[in-house]
Amino acid sequence: MAALALAGMLMSGCVAMDMGLSELSSEPPKLSGAVIADMSKKGMTPASPVLVRIFKKESELEVWKIDRTGNYALLKTYPMCRWSGKLGPKKSDGDRQAPEGFYHVSAGMLNPKSQYYVSFNLGYPNRLESALGYTGDALMVHGACSSSGCYAMTDQGVGEIYAIVQEALRSGQDRFQVQAYPFRMTAENMARHRDDPNIPFWRTLKEGYDIFAMTRRQPKVSVCDRRYVFNTEFTGGEPRDPLAACPAGVSQNAASLVAQLDTERQKAETALSASSSVAALAYVDGGMHPSFRSLLKKQGATKMAEAVSGIKYPVSRPDAALADPHETSTSWRPVQSAGN
Repeated sequence: MAALALAGMLMSGCVAMDMGLSELSSEPPKLSGAVIADMSKKGMTPASPVLVRIFKKESELEVWKIDRTGNYALLKTYPMCRWSGKLGPKKSDGDRQAPEGFYHVSAGMLNPKSQYYVSFNLGYPNRLESALGYTGDALMVHGACSSSGCYAMTDQGVGEIYAIVQEALRSGQDRFQVQAYPFRMTAENMARHRDDPNIPFWRTLKEGYDIFAMTRRQPKVSVCDRRYVFNTEFTGGEPRDPLAACPAGVSQNAASLVAQLDTERQKAETALSASSSVAALAYVDGGMHPSFRSLLKKQGATKMAEAVSGIKYPVSRPDAALADPHETSTSWRPVQSAGN
């Protein structure tokens, strides 16, 4: 009966499973001495603000904190055990897509008694996604190695992340930003996926990615004209209708940053127009960090589930995880113009 109950929950994916309370997590994880020492070494404190970046293709989650310079610096990169779907935004309930976009997580969105050890809700759908009619809810970053639209870490990994963000929120940060991307938004990676129908959306994500990369400061995110708009102060306050044309506004970016963004935008457009071949990804269902894929090959799904989580939830679709769609890509190179 227990096995049948577990199977039923797995069919419902991480949404249903994360709504209950786990008896295994009696209290939320706390910051370890090793993590605090690492923060100190990098000029950070447990109380300093935090920001999270997620990359699907690379199956990595980054935790950034403000250091003594007043800018964000990378604290740690965590390998992701499992994500589901394919590259591209989540649009409908049940599509198994892990979301892409800009999200903001407050203390009330942390779950210390998740069925997946501990978790935090990304807040999908956000204002833009709701206005576009996208459906689905309770999309999480959580433990174990099972995903049906969520980002699954190991229990140890999500425990560390949870403790870090919880301490920042307790110390006065109102909410922390999560930036979820299909891949690291370089011009070369954009070109590799130039025929993907999500390229117009990814161009918008890339602007936010570039602002953070160039300034190490959290971009201010607004929504209008059916897209994200960054670092803009609008006449009359924030746009009320995400689908309407953007009202008059003034960019808050410094002239030097505007010039850098223009240069990077041109670089990306040149790469998009000049590439001679594109990636041909044969997705089965999502991805897994290479370190976990090696573990899955070596130990099998059952032993791996025991190794990464005390809850021992089965690895979701292990055959699909082993398929590794990113290794089936065609070769890619930019077209060289005459004289180069």
